[in-house]
Amino acid sequence: QVQLVESGGGLEQAGGSLRLSCAASGRTFSRYVMGWFRQAPGKEREFVAAISWSGDSTHYANSVKGRLTISRDNAKKLVYLQMISLKPEDTAVYYCAARGGSYMYTVKEEYEYWGQGTQVTVSS
Repeated sequence: QVQLVESGGGLEQAGGSLRLSCAASGRTFSRYVMGWFRQAPGKEREFVAAISWSGDSTHYANSVKGRLTISRDNAKKLVYLQMISLKPEDTAVYYCAARGGSYMYTVKEEYEYWGQGTQVTVSS
């Protein structure tokens, strides 16, 4: 199994940048597909980005494509979400997630392991 801990959230102005990190533990981390989801107050948790175990395949929600970039460093057991050109609608709790497999999973029910989330607030 995998344990996940997010960090890097905070308050940023619209147009600014943040870099979120997810630290993973578990001997099978390098073979897990990793995803980022976000959830605003009163809303459903929604897909943001996913990355294959090798890092050579990624997939993004249309709302963030071109502004957010997912990456991973298997040697350090870290997955990142680089966020640029932030918008107020990016405000949410961001969660990292993991599951075994080779598909770019986009549905939250498809992920097995979850972190506790990190808050991102974007002001206008």
